[in-house]
Amino acid sequence: MTTEKRKNNRYNAKDIPIEVRFGDLVAHETDYINNIGSGGLSFRSKTPLDIGILIKIKIPLNRPVFEAEARVVGCKKNYEHFDIGVEFTGQKDALRIKMAEQICLIEEYKKELCDKLGKPVSGEEAALDWIKKFADKFND
Repeated sequence: MTTEKRKNNRYNAKDIPIEVRFGDLVAHETDYINNIGSGGLSFRSKTPLDIGILIKIKIPLNRPVFEAEARVVGCKKNYEHFDIGVEFTGQKDALRIKMAEQICLIEEYKKELCDKLGKPVSGEEAALDWIKKFADKFND
């Protein structure tokens, strides 16, 4: 990624799908998020992306689908894929970005609950439990 220190906390969000579009006609296949924070995110890609290009990202995990514009700030080869770092470009998207971050954290929490309980847990059950435990930290 970039050699500059991150200004925002990042949270692991492994295996959360992300759709990336760049240009008017080119659609990028679904890749997966590495981590997410209020300033940007990192994702795995089969294709390298040029630093500085603007892309549109979509996290189709929940409804409404999270969408935002981002600028590529890093691209690093990592075995069979590339780790792409992006920063969100719109300040008006700050709340939506925070919500997307929470959705990713809830999805990770859901996986942990399933492993811990040894049975499937719905997204709604995980979200309700997540809110009870962590809602007071949402503004951090």
